[in-house]
Amino acid sequence: MKFNEYKYERPDVHKVAEELAEQAKLLENAKSLEEAEAAVRKANEIGDHFGTMETLCSIRNSINTVDEFYEKETEYFDENHPIFANATTKFSKALVNSKYRKELEEIFTKQYFVQNELNLKSFDEKIMEDLTEEAKLCTEYSKLLASAKIEFDGKINNLSQMTVYANSLDRNVRKAAELKRVEFMESIEAKVDEIYDKLVKVRTRMAQKLGYKNYVDFGYLRLGRSDYNSKEVAGYRKQVLESVVPVAKKIIENQSKRIGISDFKNYDIPIFYQDGNPNHGKNKDSLVASANQFYTKLSKETAEFFQFMQEHDLMDLETKPNKAGGGYCTLIADYKAPFIFSNFNGTMGDVDVLTHEAGHAFEVYTASKLLPVSEIFWPTLEACEIHSMSMEFFAYPYMDYFFDTDSKKYRYKHLSEAITFIPYGVCVDEFQHYVYENPEATPAMRKAKWHELEKKYTPWKDYDGISYFERGSYWHRQGHIFSSAFYYIDYTLAQVCAFQFLLLDRENHEKAWKKYYDLCKLGGSKSFVHLLESVNLENPFKQGTLDKIMPKLEKILKEIEV
Repeated sequence: MKFNEYKYERPDVHKVAEELAEQAKLLENAKSLEEAEAAVRKANEIGDHFGTMETLCSIRNSINTVDEFYEKETEYFDENHPIFANATTKFSKALVNSKYRKELEEIFTKQYFVQNELNLKSFDEKIMEDLTEEAKLCTEYSKLLASAKIEFDGKINNLSQMTVYANSLDRNVRKAAELKRVEFMESIEAKVDEIYDKLVKVRTRMAQKLGYKNYVDFGYLRLGRSDYNSKEVAGYRKQVLESVVPVAKKIIENQSKRIGISDFKNYDIPIFYQDGNPNHGKNKDSLVASANQFYTKLSKETAEFFQFMQEHDLMDLETKPNKAGGGYCTLIADYKAPFIFSNFNGTMGDVDVLTHEAGHAFEVYTASKLLPVSEIFWPTLEACEIHSMSMEFFAYPYMDYFFDTDSKKYRYKHLSEAITFIPYGVCVDEFQHYVYENPEATPAMRKAKWHELEKKYTPWKDYDGISYFERGSYWHRQGHIFSSAFYYIDYTLAQVCAFQFLLLDRENHEKAWKKYYDLCKLGGSKSFVHLLESVNLENPFKQGTLDKIMPKLEKILKEIEV
């Protein structure tokens, strides 16, 4: 079956809740391990089917945000998902208290039980209405940004399409495009502030209802973080400030010299070369064909995986009117089928999608064949991003498949941006800690804090007097801040791990690939720190990890600079 043949039917959430309650009762009353195991498997089957319908709805709604049918179905899930969450929580209680727990841990892994315990701590019937409100606000934000219709270059563009002009060699075009994007964002600025203020309030309310001082610890629980806390994250941010920011500053200074612009501005950041950034010059079908060459060459496992993705039409890659922005990979559980969503815009970012999102897809494709329940097909989010970011580096030797002449440029720009991204990522994280530790802060206070943190972590940013940015509104387009609080730092933690795969791959490809594939096979069967230990990766939280890695990366940059 191809993706468009996957049948969607609205699930009856109340019936699903009843079915899960029945399995909870069977688990509680189980007279044998076999009966207990059967109840766990059946409950997961019920949950997978509900999740499949919700995922199909979400994908089709993001492909066309004005499709009336899927708009209404999205509203249905926004309103009713808390009922499903409540039912799964009741099953989780039966699971973690089962008299067969020790034996079930041997079958389903200890981590499965840890995640269920965290779910119990982060959900209660008393927050169901708040969860509904949160989901609706996130949908409202996504639709608001997807509504952009920006007149530029004789065309009507959405925000993703404007990225093309951000990469123009003509500085006047870059600045003009920046101003047009800002014009749109200013037109919705008050509404975005309002949505975010409501999100902060509803998340704080949920946390306090469940006995937490604020949303910080509660937010960590919701992300399934079981082996580190906000104190360790703060220590990691300090490492970034000391070890990564100076390297990032040098990269930006070199970039400014390379392109011959002494008064380097924010709208110059995308440009690395006077004669143009890496340009693949390919359409969607050609890029997919190039990706197929890469995955076929990389390993027999990736060859099989990418063939599966193509045969089942599990990628929607091109930007189009009314399509939601951004990119993601998700799993359609009933079919064990990953799905990749993106917005190709003609830049090198198109190539990143076919490596990054496909890294996610390869991991879940692999783990879903080996692990007993879908709840542990994916690890927690910071570990998820290791697979995607490392796949980008495994693609380095094969970049000639994607670029006719610009593969060297790509590698240098890609690694440079991977490094300079880390300070921005921790800036987002520290901002969110401020926001949720100070939930009564006004929109103006939040923006002032953002601007302060930008100067700390990304001191090279000069907004050329554009008041929207100068007053601290840059983060309004960072969707993760709205949809998944505290998630964004996960990209930086994973990047530190992915750097280790880059370094090892340059020394010994077979060893690096084996380690990576072993990590993929583990899926979410262990926590973040224990996954790192299982494959012998350095822990980013450990003092000195970045001090050890950054000089090696600087050396590679010098070797590959063009």
